[in-house]
Amino acid sequence: MHRSPLLAVALAAVVLIAGCDDKPAADKPAAGASADPAAPAKDYSAWARGESTPVADPIYPKHGNASLDVLHYDLKLSWALPAKTLTGLATLQIRPAADAASIELDFKPYTLDRVTVDDEAVTGARVSAERLVVPVAVTKDKPVTLAVAYHGKPATTPMPSHRSDAEPLGLTVTKEGGLYTMQEPFGAFTWYPANDQPSDKALYDIEVTVPAGYSAIAAGTPAGVKGTTFTYASDQPMATYLQTLAVGRYKKATGKGPRGIPLTYWYRAGTDNKMLPSLKKSPKFLAFLEKRFGPYPFASGGIVLVDSPSGMETQQMITMGREIKKFDAAYFEEDLLHEYAHQWFGDAVTTSTWTDLWLNEGWAMYVQFLWEQELYHFSDKELEEYLRKYDALDRKKIGPPGHPKAANFAEDNVYICPAAMLKELNDALGDAKFFALAKAWVQTQKGSQQDRASFIAFVNKQTGKDFTKLINSWLDSKTTPR
Repeated sequence: MHRSPLLAVALAAVVLIAGCDDKPAADKPAAGASADPAAPAKDYSAWARGESTPVADPIYPKHGNASLDVLHYDLKLSWALPAKTLTGLATLQIRPAADAASIELDFKPYTLDRVTVDDEAVTGARVSAERLVVPVAVTKDKPVTLAVAYHGKPATTPMPSHRSDAEPLGLTVTKEGGLYTMQEPFGAFTWYPANDQPSDKALYDIEVTVPAGYSAIAAGTPAGVKGTTFTYASDQPMATYLQTLAVGRYKKATGKGPRGIPLTYWYRAGTDNKMLPSLKKSPKFLAFLEKRFGPYPFASGGIVLVDSPSGMETQQMITMGREIKKFDAAYFEEDLLHEYAHQWFGDAVTTSTWTDLWLNEGWAMYVQFLWEQELYHFSDKELEEYLRKYDALDRKKIGPPGHPKAANFAEDNVYICPAAMLKELNDALGDAKFFALAKAWVQTQKGSQQDRASFIAFVNKQTGKDFTKLINSWLDSKTTPR
């Protein structure tokens, strides 16, 4: 997610605008692939890359279920006008992470048309208080397939933040009868049954049928269009907050990034035309990032413009708000670079809980400052002074970045303060060792979920030095560390 504008500050007469495991990650064994006679007859190995280690989120404990590991979401959706009704069939391959008396997922109260578990009809399934409860017992590590057919009118959920661009989360209906999503830290449950927490990454197949003249865009790799049905597939695991859906009267432009990476830009004619030149600079953004952090982690990329004031690093298809009072190309492009940086930091490597949001946003923010430094030629000293000044203000106002508050999601402390910490780490290591560390972090841990402890362990092992005190002091201190 991009950072809301803080306070403009002059640096060299230029405005600086903001916009583990220490072992290499490896493919896990196929869920359910066992010689155990109790193992399911169905082969779940095709979804093995979607296996995760779910963790209960301490910041938003009402969302997500640490007892379930969704391996794969297959979503068949249809958007109907003028009724503004979403009809869906969500088929989930699930590995229970613990024995449980029922299957419980996050879900808005749509009308349930049919629910099955392993093709057997289930009676008594219910949706209430943003929770789907399916009264079927499950056994640890014995995968099941849950299918939920539903329909209804989309409704959003409040965002727990004081950001200037805060808006209701989830699937939003636009004035023209289209759709878009913003769903960090949660909100995917407003359009499909989801284990809506960052630690449960899964594979996706999405098929969306829309009215004539409309297009549907989702995160993942485009997999074709047949009539008015658009399909997308994600063969790299994705957290629910990184999925997206946009429906509207879109136009499409295409390009190619480094090494021929296919890029797609979705925009509306008219006011969006002024943003298109910025979108088409994506190859330049990706080249900047690849030089420092290694190959782009996914098979394709792109951007979709939506009726929002915010931006979001949705995986392979960045969601950018077009509701900007006064368009500033430089500021907009800094936000784009920030969201592209998240494809490495946050998407490929994802935090286990929202306590460690700093691990996503700190990296993306520091990368954005490096981009701005290259553009505007301000010195390291000037960047240091800027970071320390606003680090002090943010800690005083919001608190240290390692201890975020539930009511202050994604506010400035989890951007500026960890970026300042990374600047100190960069200074201590020098550029060569720092970027080697950053590249190794992404390229060896992609597809995984990480936290503070695993990051510290990785840094110490990679560098051969003990940076535990430096990292912890920047994450925990109520005042800016010396």
